Order: sequence, then C-alpha cells, then structure tokens
Amino acid sequence: MDHSVPRQLRSAPFRRREAVGAGLITAAMLEGPYWQRLYRGIYIERSAYQPDNHRMWCTAAQLLLPPGGAIGGRSAAYLWGVDLLARGDPVSIIVPKQRKVREQPMLRVTRGLLPRGDVESFGGLAVTTPARTAFDLGRGGDRVQAMIAVDAMLHRRLVTRAELQATANAHPGWLNIMKFRDILRDAEPGAESPMETRLRLVIVDGGLPRPVAQFQVRPAGGTVVGRVDLAYPHLRIAIEYEGDHHRDQATFRKDIVRFNRLQAAGWTALRFTADDVFKRPRQIVTDVRKAVAEATARDHAA
Repeated sequence: MDHSVPRQLRSAPFRRREAVGAGLITAAMLEGPYWQRLYRGIYIERSAYQPDNHRMWCTAAQLLLPPGGAIGGRSAAYLWGVDLLARGDPVSIIVPKQRKVREQPMLRVTRGLLPRGDVESFGGLAVTTPARTAFDLGRGGDRVQAMIAVDAMLHRRLVTRAELQATANAHPGWLNIMKFRDILRDAEPGAESPMETRLRLVIVDGGLPRPVAQFQVRPAGGTVVGRVDLAYPHLRIAIEYEGDHHRDQATFRKDIVRFNRLQAAGWTALRFTADDVFKRPRQIVTDVRKAVAEATARDHAA
C-alpha cells in the first residue's frame, strides 16, 4: 500500500467534496494513479477497487442516496444473500419522487414510495427489507425472473409467504400488485436454484400438474433412496435438473447410483439440462406428459 494514502481514505469509497474539504487530499491528487472514480464525486483507493464487487458499488451508491432513499431490487436481494445479479449489473436504488438523483453508469434509479417500515439498516447501508425487496422483484416485468426472485427469497427463509401476503395487503393499488399475488400463489420455497424454478414453470405452463419440489423418495418400509428436484409421487416420476456441477466425476458417480436406486424402486427418472429448458421446452413437456400417461396406464392396469 502506498503510504501517501491518508488512513481515512483507505479501502472504502468516499465523497470527493468531504475528503477535499477536510484537507485529506486535493482535487488534483484524485486525478492521479492511486484513485479510482466510481460515481460522480465518489472515489475509492485504486488498490481497493474491485470492478466485479457489487458490495463495493453498493457502499459507493449509499453515498449518493438522498434522505428517504434506499438500495433496492436485485442489489438489496444480493445484500440479503440472494444473488440474482448478472455480471456488471448496476446498483439499484429507490429514491422519493421529489429527490433529484441522476442515473449514471453502474447506477439504476427508481423513483417511488418508501414507507419507513420498508427500509432497514444492513451493514451500515439503507436497504429495502426482505419483504419489500421480494415484493418489488415479484412485481417486475419478466414473470420468470419475478418467480425466480420470490422463490429464492422464500427458500432462504428471509421471508414467509404470510409476510409477503401482508406486504401486498399493506400496499394496495401499487403497480402490478395482481401480478405479485399470482407470483406469490405459485411460488415454491423448495426451489433450490433459478434453473429449478425455470424447469417447474416449463412443466406447469405446458399444462401439466404442478410437481412436488425436493421430494424424498422412500419405498414403503425402506430407507430414503434420494431426494429429487421435482416429483409426481403418486405416479413415481422423478424430474431432475442436471446443472454443470453434475459433470464432475464424484457427482456423476453419485448420480448414477441414485438413478439406479430410483429405477430399482419402480420410479421413472427424467433428467433435463439448461439446453432443454432454454432451447427445447416443448420437448420437456412432451417427455413429462408421456411419462405421466405411461405411469397412469400402468397403475390402472395393476
């Protein structure tokens, strides 16, 4: 670390006007090699600059918040432990309508109401509460992304379905409130990943019954064979999403053992990948519908 950097300005973002006003640095020095501009008037020591560190950007954005503003949206979800961000996503902030805050690179500004009960202090940052965060994300424009967000917040137990229902009731008439109620009705706390949510939606939107999430397969009188992502237990059909992590050797071996045990227990196991979900959703529906029809016919014949 360069010893010319004042102790008060090390590692964390700071306001230019305050640092210059306190005599810690000059405006000319901030144009030098030891400093990185984050936002207008907000800087950080160059050695502490991490362009992909969203927490750093949130800390910098906090310095731009007017009274009554807060970090919200996917940025708030990230701070609460639910990472829905794409690389390079800007920080989302919510500010009162009468406050003037300009959008700039790495900063997305939403103007709206922020009742006091919708904001908490988290790690020194003003952040929308988990319930308000899920409420906002669940009213977003993209239905799939909205469902992914609400599923994830419920799965992490940051909120409960009852708390989200109460939040909706406390904000009557807000934009897309009916969409949020639909999302909440169909949300699944058992979903362990965005791709599991996507796979469930492909199946349900294809006109098939909603499968049970994270079902433990236990033959009558036996031990647990395994837990499956989605299932129709009464038909003994398991539906699995196979992510890239299933390709490592140890996981692959465990999957083979589990797959064989499911078959031995009389279960049909269907396995789908990201390519199936994104490129061949109709084929997923066809395969699942066929398995349901075969299992139903088998049970009727028994």
